[in-house]
Amino acid sequence: MTTTIDGADELAAPLDLLLTTSAVGVGRRMLPNTSWTRLALSLAKQPRTVADQVGSLGHELMTIARGRSDRAPAAGDRRFDDPGWRDNPLFKRSMQAYLATNDTVDALFTDAHLDWRDTEWMRFVIDNVMEGLAPSNNPMLNPTAWKALVDTGGRSAVRGLRHFLADMSARPHIPAMVEPDAFTLGENVATTPGSVVFRTELFELIQYRPQTERVRTVPLLMVPPVINKFYVMDIAPGRSMIEYFLREGQQVFAISWRNPTVAQRDLGLDAYGQAIIDALDVVERITGSDRTHLQGSCSGGIIAAMTAAHLTATEQAHRLAGLTLMVTVLDQSRSGFAAAAMDEETANIAIALSARKGYLDGRTLAEVFAWLRPNDLVWRYWVNNYLQGRAPKPFDVLFWNADTTRMTAALHRDMVLMGLHNCLATPNQVNMLGTPVDLSQITVDTYIVAGIADHISPWQACYRSARLLGSKDLQFVLSSSGHIAALVNPPANAKSSYRIGAADPDDPAEWLDSATAQQGSWWPNFVAWLAERSGRDTDAPEALGTAQLPPLDPAPGSYVLEH
Repeated sequence: MTTTIDGADELAAPLDLLLTTSAVGVGRRMLPNTSWTRLALSLAKQPRTVADQVGSLGHELMTIARGRSDRAPAAGDRRFDDPGWRDNPLFKRSMQAYLATNDTVDALFTDAHLDWRDTEWMRFVIDNVMEGLAPSNNPMLNPTAWKALVDTGGRSAVRGLRHFLADMSARPHIPAMVEPDAFTLGENVATTPGSVVFRTELFELIQYRPQTERVRTVPLLMVPPVINKFYVMDIAPGRSMIEYFLREGQQVFAISWRNPTVAQRDLGLDAYGQAIIDALDVVERITGSDRTHLQGSCSGGIIAAMTAAHLTATEQAHRLAGLTLMVTVLDQSRSGFAAAAMDEETANIAIALSARKGYLDGRTLAEVFAWLRPNDLVWRYWVNNYLQGRAPKPFDVLFWNADTTRMTAALHRDMVLMGLHNCLATPNQVNMLGTPVDLSQITVDTYIVAGIADHISPWQACYRSARLLGSKDLQFVLSSSGHIAALVNPPANAKSSYRIGAADPDDPAEWLDSATAQQGSWWPNFVAWLAERSGRDTDAPEALGTAQLPPLDPAPGSYVLEH
């Protein structure tokens, strides 16, 4: 789950592109377009380079056919771990031929020197085609498939076919990463004790039961993504961010968004921003504090930042003790280009499609996320579920990932258009609750978290986003791992590490060179940062809620159970 700093790459898909692709279909991104043409023209202008690469490949394929090649998979390529890939001449040659061809295609793609927009588009196409062609995905060429067939007397093929038919019969039309009944909410995931203390058409507010005798006066309000359920922050005992914060004496509240239906189709950015303000009002009433730490992640972080800008513009910035944004991209540009590899026409088609339904189906978004990392999230389970006929191993984060939610048509429209035009990067280009959003006016102390291997919110984009804010006390933390593992990063994880420093340099690479490297999780550092801004300690409340805001349901609430 970890990736080195040197291996980091900014090539990732921005939110508006993900939301658009989800609406129009991932297959559309595989169809030929002008990016294909520019790739072909670029290579056509380099006939000698192409001839050299193809000639070298032909020579190596002859060497492989003679059994004299020493080509081997890269370290960490687990597709070819089985000894059969080395011991069986047919399997070995098929693997080596594939690896040689893949390297040649990659070299030709690099030699094309496309701009970022074309590179992003064509990299998706080429990666998916080449990874799909791997002999490990072929039931006739994968030694583990043959072993399973022999060991089970053919039953693995029957089970594999049954798994395939079940997965392809409903969205997201990809191999299941986890069994739907592998975990139960409230029993082995999302188990931290608490109560729903407020409910609206759009969200439930959960207050968590303190786990220390004394707590910090200033509470923390957590705003989850709007395209996933909140409990990734309370994933399991010992790995729950909420549980950890409580044990360190922090008062914690969390928003649980409703899984919207057609009835909520018209609720857009303003409605979600107002929901955060409504939650702040309730937190203040329950705790008696006039300040609250506001924490948002991914798309929830975008709305939290816009809400913070609204509070600042309306002279309510004093209500925020601090702002924390985790894996959140506010500036979706890269080297002067719009990050989204799409045009207005495609965006309008996507918006029209979700408007017709009343929502964007979260299962289609899950399909897009999977094809961004096909080896890890598609073909790995293709081999396990279909070729070997096995059930996927239970993993709580993948269970959460498969527990998808819908997005209202209005919010989908607002997010796509805002990202398409990169509105947050320039002051006053988009409104929140009638107030023009100017992120540079947000001066509250800020803590930003990014993941070094994040394929959805690249850390460089998170860093540029941090630079949009006007805070004079802004800490930028670069955690090991990717989009989710960077957050689900408990202190017990011995492999974790992070870098931390003020977001002063303009260039992310310059910040990387100057930031302090730390072993372990960033959670203890964040808790200390909260403590410095949370006032004196006070006795923990004996009961949750108040007489006017009594507990409604035990955590994790009822909205999280809706499908």
